[in-house]
Amino acid sequence: MSQQRQDEITLQQGSWEQLGAIAGEIRRLVFIEEQAVPVEDEWDGRDPDCLHILAWRGTTALGTARLLPDGHIGRVAVLAEARGLGIGVALMQASIVAARSHGHAHVELAAQTHALPFYERLGFVAFGDEFLDAGIPHRNMRFTLGD
Repeated sequence: MSQQRQDEITLQQGSWEQLGAIAGEIRRLVFIEEQAVPVEDEWDGRDPDCLHILAWRGTTALGTARLLPDGHIGRVAVLAEARGLGIGVALMQASIVAARSHGHAHVELAAQTHALPFYERLGFVAFGDEFLDAGIPHRNMRFTLGD
């Protein structure tokens, strides 16, 4: 296998039943361990209703996101050692494409305030006041989907 092939990021979409064990472990490491999000806040019971996306490099899963049935994107998480590789962008682009294919006019998310510039670069616009979620400052953001 060539070096380029080993570094290539691939995306996988599926249900919680299919991807939950791996997506859940990434979220546990990023949100519960790294960011000290309370366990009861992370596991909100909505995962079985969502489309889940995993980002892989070779045989290693490095990031995840979910698309809720109402067009909200959430639980975007990239392992610390994989940040800066474009995985977050790839997950967001895949989430937007999936939302468009499900007929949503826009997508929304609640962004941690430190990540606002990341989402703004993707075309998201913040709205509403800052609020705390799991003790972390957030702002709501929206991206309008074109044809």
